[in-house]
Amino acid sequence: MTVLPPPRATTGVLPVRLLTRVECGEELPALVWRAGAGWRMISSAVLGGGIGERTWVLNAQVSHGYRRTDPEAHLAGLAHDAGMRGPGVGLMTAADVRRYGHAHDGGVEAVATAGLGVRGWAAAPAPGSAAPPEPGTINIVVAVPAPLTDAALVNAVSTATEAKVQALLDAGHDCSGTPTDAICVAARTPRPGDQPDSFAGPRSLWGARLARAVHCAVRAAAG
Repeated sequence: MTVLPPPRATTGVLPVRLLTRVECGEELPALVWRAGAGWRMISSAVLGGGIGERTWVLNAQVSHGYRRTDPEAHLAGLAHDAGMRGPGVGLMTAADVRRYGHAHDGGVEAVATAGLGVRGWAAAPAPGSAAPPEPGTINIVVAVPAPLTDAALVNAVSTATEAKVQALLDAGHDCSGTPTDAICVAARTPRPGDQPDSFAGPRSLWGARLARAVHCAVRAAAG
């Protein structure tokens, strides 16, 4: 992969970098956050999903009409090629990740990419499917510079999702998201003597900041 300067300045706890690679003759970018040690993450990602210690996040753009049936292995290979080692989170999207939104509020930072070609409401009458959906995708990565309990991490995902929907409506999109939206929330690993926050709802200290940061980042990415 080739490292390029970030399209916008992203400093603080969530400094993303833009990488490019060539696949099947197509140049494709990816956003990378080398978080390092000291972070616990919760994610719905295909690679590194669940809750645990993670040291990096990769948000890779893939071709429209993506047909690979091994996205986890694909993302793991891309991360390895980018020099990332240890446990991490891998997201993918068909959206142009160079057009990401970045926002911060009270120490919380959020980065969002938005592909809205296939969008709709979550509670739709259409039947579900066991087949993996195509990646269109709103991907959200949030960093909270404080320790959170497992329950608060789950609460943070809910808060971020509410803020995402609010941002889409504010941007004029009549939808709650896409069928393949994914999220990653990172919080600091507790150190001896720390008391992790037990709440991350939209009226809690960190949840309110997270909601505003996600809203601004998604609003910017969705246009």
